[in-house]
Amino acid sequence: MKFTLKTALAGAVVLGFTATASFAQEVTLRCQHFLPPKGSTPLYFMTPWAEKVEKESGGRIKVELYPAMQLGGKPQALYDQIRDGVIDCGWALPAYTPGRFPEAEAFELPFMTGRNAEASSKAAWEFSEKYLKDRMGDVHLLATHVHGPGVIHKKGEPVMALADFDGLKLRGPSRQANTLFETLGATPVGMPLPTFPESLSKGVVEGGVIPWEIVPPLKVHELADAHTEIPGDRSLYNTFFIWAMNKDTYAGLPDDLKAVIDANSGLETSGWAGASFDKGDVIGREIVAGTDNKIHELDPALVAEIKTIGDAQVEAWAADMTSKGLDGEGMVALAKDLIAKYADQ
Repeated sequence: MKFTLKTALAGAVVLGFTATASFAQEVTLRCQHFLPPKGSTPLYFMTPWAEKVEKESGGRIKVELYPAMQLGGKPQALYDQIRDGVIDCGWALPAYTPGRFPEAEAFELPFMTGRNAEASSKAAWEFSEKYLKDRMGDVHLLATHVHGPGVIHKKGEPVMALADFDGLKLRGPSRQANTLFETLGATPVGMPLPTFPESLSKGVVEGGVIPWEIVPPLKVHELADAHTEIPGDRSLYNTFFIWAMNKDTYAGLPDDLKAVIDANSGLETSGWAGASFDKGDVIGREIVAGTDNKIHELDPALVAEIKTIGDAQVEAWAADMTSKGLDGEGMVALAKDLIAKYADQ
C-alpha cells in the first residue's frame, strides 16, 4: 500500500491538524491478476469494482489493476504475493498450489456446482466463511467465486463418446478436474490458464477445458477446431477463485476507508464476480458459434454415465479429507446444500 500524501500529512501535524489529516489519507492499491485485460472478469468485475471503490471513497482510494502478471511472478505465486505484501490485492486460484487449500476443492468436484456462476459463487462465499477463514486467515478475503460450465476444446473432431477420452492429452486446471479426466481415460496435463494456448499450438496438449468466456481473449477458438458442451443442471468441473487483500494493507486503512472495502466485499461481491463469468460465457459462445468450428453437446445418457463416475470421485474425496482430519462429508453436504439454496433464489 502506498500513502501518497505522507509529506502533506507531516505538514498537517506540524500545523496541529492531525485529526483532519487522518481522514484525508489517500491510498493506492496495486492489484494483480494473470488474465488478459479483455477477459470477462477484468472487464465486468475487477474494473467496475475498482471504479466503485474509488467513487465511494471520494477518490481517496485509487485502485491500479495489473493484468497478465505485469508486476512479475507466476500465477501460482499470487496468493503468496498478496500475503507477503508484494501486491496489495489480487486474484488467485488455490488449485494452482495443490494440497495447500484442500477445503476449496469441494467446489471443484465433478458435477458439484450449478450452471449459474453467480449463484454458485454466493454459495462459495458462505462455504468459505465456515471452512476457509482459518486456512486463508493470512490474507483478507474480499470475495470467493467460481466460473460457469466448463467446455472441452480440442483440435480435430469434438469429444462425442467415452472412447474419445482415451489417451487424449487434456489441459486441466485443478487436481479434481485432472482426476476425473484420468478416470475417463484421458492424459491430463495440469497447467495455469495462460500456458494453455501455446501448449495447444505446440501440441503439448490436444485440448483442454475452460469456460466459454475466456476462449476469445486467449484466441483458443483460432487454435482448436471443436468444442464439446456438457448439458444438464450441473457443471462437469469447476475452479475456485479468491479476490483478496493483504492483511496489513487492510488493517492500515482508516475506519471510513475500511468501510468502503467492506461494502464491496462478501456475499454480493462474490456473486458479482461469478456473474462476470455468466455474461462472458454468453459473449464467448456467440463468437465461437460465428466461426466454422464445431460445437457438440454430449448425449444426456453419456453425461449420466460420467456423473456416476464423478459421484464415486466425490465419495473418495470426502473419505480422503476425513482421513486427514478434515470434515469431508460435512464439506460435501454443505457445498451441495448451499448451491441448491442459491440456485433457488
